[in-house]
Amino acid sequence: MGSRRREGNTDSRRYFDWLERATEDIEAAAKLLELGDTLNAAAFHCQQCIEKALKGYILFKTHQHVDGHNLTWLCRQAIKSDRRFTEWLDESVILNRYYIETRYPADMPLELTSKTVNRAYDMARAMYRFICAQVYDDVEATAK
Repeated sequence: MGSRRREGNTDSRRYFDWLERATEDIEAAAKLLELGDTLNAAAFHCQQCIEKALKGYILFKTHQHVDGHNLTWLCRQAIKSDRRFTEWLDESVILNRYYIETRYPADMPLELTSKTVNRAYDMARAMYRFICAQVYDDVEATAK
């Protein structure tokens, strides 16, 4: 499908910038979970972490910036470079729900509990670590 770039987009084209921001998001989610009363914000940062990590991975592998927020679509783009990302499709579907529903009031809001958001955090942290390992292990192997 190629890149879905919007006009005037000034997003970074350096994969490590994306991974640094993903790190900030997973750390923010952890701190918000400690507070306990900011479940929507914590869940949103879990989604943001994976969105940015996937974009960084895709940029690293393809040298193309992709636009969009749908984690399942981004995960499918990553699969084109590494079939192991199929293991993360279910997680991408779950975390995808936390992009819009956690930020805006809805007639039928998400029922977030500490347990569900901790589960989302655990998924995001595991997926984030997997993505970072793919990028940084590849960088090390290339440098040798």
